[in-house]
Order: sequence, then C-alpha cells, then structure tokens
Amino acid sequence: MKTTHKIVFGNANNMEEVPDSSIDLTVTSPPYPMIEMWDESFSKQNPSIGEVLAAGKGKRAFELMNKELDKVWKEVYRVLRNGGFACINIGDATRTLNRNFALYNNHSRILDYCSKLGFNSLPEILWRKQTNAPNKFMGSGMLPSGAYATLEHEYIIVLRKGNKREFKSKEDKLKRKQSAFFWEERNVWFSDIWEDLKGTKQANIDKSIRDRSGAYPFELPYRIVNMFSLKGDIVLDPFLGTGTTTLACITAARNSIGYEVDRNFKEHLLDRFKGAVDFSNQVLKTRIKNHLKFVKARTSMRENMGYSSKYYGFPVVTNQETEIYLDEASRLIPKNCIFEVQYKEKPTV
Repeated sequence: MKTTHKIVFGNANNMEEVPDSSIDLTVTSPPYPMIEMWDESFSKQNPSIGEVLAAGKGKRAFELMNKELDKVWKEVYRVLRNGGFACINIGDATRTLNRNFALYNNHSRILDYCSKLGFNSLPEILWRKQTNAPNKFMGSGMLPSGAYATLEHEYIIVLRKGNKREFKSKEDKLKRKQSAFFWEERNVWFSDIWEDLKGTKQANIDKSIRDRSGAYPFELPYRIVNMFSLKGDIVLDPFLGTGTTTLACITAARNSIGYEVDRNFKEHLLDRFKGAVDFSNQVLKTRIKNHLKFVKARTSMRENMGYSSKYYGFPVVTNQETEIYLDEASRLIPKNCIFEVQYKEKPTV
C-alpha cells in the first residue's frame, strides 16, 4: 500500500487544482478572527480590516475577517464528496478595543455560514485547554462585578455534506473494517468533551515563522482522521501551517492535500516529514501498547473480551474490532512538495 501527500503553496480560497466532490474529509484549524497574532494575515487579504481595527470597530473587523474565511469554507463544500466531513478546530476570541472588552463568537459565525452553504451540523466537540496559571483570571480579581470567566476551551465543529456515507462494494466494506478503532478508543474519542489533549508549542519552528503558527497537538487531527475517514481516503487541510494534519494522515494511511499561504513554512515542512516514518510507527506501537494495557486491566476484573484480532491475535471487545489493521510505514519518498509513503505488507508491531 502507498499514500500520496501534496503541499500546495497558495490561498485556499481558490483550490482550482482540487476537483469537485473529490475530498473525503477536511481537517483544519484556520487563523482565528480577532486574535491579535492573526491581524496582519487578515489585513493582507483585506486592507480594510486593518483600518477598522485601528478605528476600534471590533464587530466590523470580526465580520470582515470571517468573510475571508467564508471563501475557504465555500471551496471546502465544493470539493467534499457527498457524505464527506469537514472538521474545523476554532476558538472564540476575547479582545479589548476602545476600552471595551468583548467576546467574539467565531465558532457560531462559522456554523451559521456553513449551514447556509448546505452543510449538516453534527454534535461538536469541546476541546478544553485549561491553564493553571495564577494570573489567568481576567477583570477585577476578587471584586464584583468586573471579572470575566476564563476562556479555556476551543471547538471542533463537525459538519457533513449531504447524507450519511454508504459502503456498498466489498472493497469499501473491507477497508472500513480494517480502519476500525479499539472499543476503549471509541469511548474517549466520541465524547463531546476532550480534556486529555494539551495545546502544543512547536519548538523546532524557526523564530521567523513561530509567531504565525497556531499548531494543534498531533493527537487532535489523528483522532479526527481515524473517526471520520477510511484508509486510502483523501484528506484536505486548507490551512496546513506546520503540517500536523499531513503527519496524522501519513500515520493513519490516508492520502492528503494541504494548502499553505505562507511559503516561509516550506523548509520546516520538508524537514519535519523526514522523520515521519519513525514517528508514525511509534504512534502505532503506542496504540497497541495501550490496548494491551486495557486488555490486562479488563481481564483482571474478569470482564468479557469475547473476540480475537485477526492480524494481531490479542483479545478485543467487539466483533467490529477483529479486522483492525494498522499500516506501518516503511519508506517516505519526497519529490519537492509531494511525498509518497510506502507501507509494510505485514504488521510487525
């Protein structure tokens, strides 16, 4: 088996290289409107944004920034297959302009626009990024009534284009079975609150681009890719950044396309993917290791493990897990901004 991963340096508001209805899943985290680190990026796309920010017109700036994102969501809708998912990690923003502190609801603004495009909105996930910093509270501290609750969560918006995906051919049915996840993973992944993922700092990003990175932890796109796609599917990230979605797709044996408007990320991306084979295989080993720990704990409590894995031989809880197959990468072949990943024929983990 092999997968292909393509990086396109350009603005995702025009993905002319991607045919209509050709993408199975979109996983992304865009620049967050009204977060100061993204002001310059949005202002480059529309100079009026910088002008209204300077004038302290927060609501107008918020709307103009989201209108730039609207162009991308429209393209995402075009390229998704019927039954395909779009998962968007986005945070709301708090900001003070003209001495007026306010919350800017990015997630609800995106949901509203995507609903008008035709997307079906599904239950969203709250990603709690809580901090224990003693100075995290905003406002007047212990005195009413000028304090505000801390904003310690982000959203993973889950959208579907059209009706539920169907799996009719024998090949698709087999791929679906081999793409299954463990019972205990399902119980964590499909909760609507994720509290076990921490925000990440990409320490190896060059200082010249670090301030323009809003990278999420690897586990976030990796879960979503496994939850909402099959191995061999095509996954799109229209805001690629440091390439975490691509790395998740390599690990999960999905194909991918990533758009990035900032060419300063190119060398970082090329360098990061050099270690993708070892990294992805370690992730798979950890999944197996964690499953075996679960099996040991469950059997020690004399709880039922009624089935056996076809490829690995260890116990699993349900019949749907018996054909799980984790594709181990064997080789990554770079060709400028296209990477081909080859996988081992038999499991060794």
